[in-house]
Amino acid sequence: MTSTDVPTEQAAVPPRTPVSVTRGVLKTMRPRQWVKNVLVLAAPFVGGDLFTQGIAIHLAVAFVAFSLAASGIYLVNDANDVAADRAHPTKRNRPIAAGIVAPRLALGVAVVLLLGALALSLLASVQLVIVLAVYIAVQLAYCFWLKHQPVLDICIVASGFLLRAIAGGAATGIALSQWFLLVAGFGSLFMVAGKRYAEMMLAERTGAKIRKSLESYSASYLRFVWALSATVLITTYSLWAFEIREEQHNTVWSVISIVPFVIAVLRYSVDVDSGNGGEPEELALADRVLQVLALLWIGTLVLAVYA
Repeated sequence: MTSTDVPTEQAAVPPRTPVSVTRGVLKTMRPRQWVKNVLVLAAPFVGGDLFTQGIAIHLAVAFVAFSLAASGIYLVNDANDVAADRAHPTKRNRPIAAGIVAPRLALGVAVVLLLGALALSLLASVQLVIVLAVYIAVQLAYCFWLKHQPVLDICIVASGFLLRAIAGGAATGIALSQWFLLVAGFGSLFMVAGKRYAEMMLAERTGAKIRKSLESYSASYLRFVWALSATVLITTYSLWAFEIREEQHNTVWSVISIVPFVIAVLRYSVDVDSGNGGEPEELALADRVLQVLALLWIGTLVLAVYA
């Protein structure tokens, strides 16, 4: 290294100010991802208990607790992956990789968020504490080891969505349908496998190294998992819809909801198969037809349960 290299290297590190560090920590917490936590509303919504007195408070506790826990996990993940992120074409712009937020600070904030999430969940139920503790333990294992293990990595990511759905029942004491659990589980696997497939297509087009676990997959394998999970998802959703019809005095609306649901799955598959699919929420926000199908699906469920 020459003397002229030193100032250039130092200049590449952005200055740390209280404002920039605070913004960096908040950005690393990924508040946009909190939308995933609306899954805690799924079980009470379909069970017709969403507006039952006292339920809303427990669901709000579950939502906030999972949001804090997820943000804590993101901080741990980025602090642990700082070296790899700096070599990534886009992840190098993350606050920790860019040098805006110190890894030690990120880990400190993460500990506060994770402990705060567990303490907050006590306001709802002990069952919610257990579900959240399992989520945190599994996600930490993913951050430090399981993310590099093929098959386990996609199952762990999918389990995060499933645990959110279970949390709604745990926080409110509502019994969960077996079909609901299967829909949540295989729906999560469907989205995660699709995301991995899209990442592989992106890596092949650009030559970028997206994630290490992709080296252990082939496109045909991911398509197999994707197709298998979609098949089970549609089957179990149909069975769940018929179960709702029986519980709601033979209303036909839950059965009608199968139509927009299946079309939405097929539409989402087209988006992912193009190789341009990223985060599920980003893909959904970019596809107007998918949004209309989602509204039709939710509308039919509302009619089935609350009409």
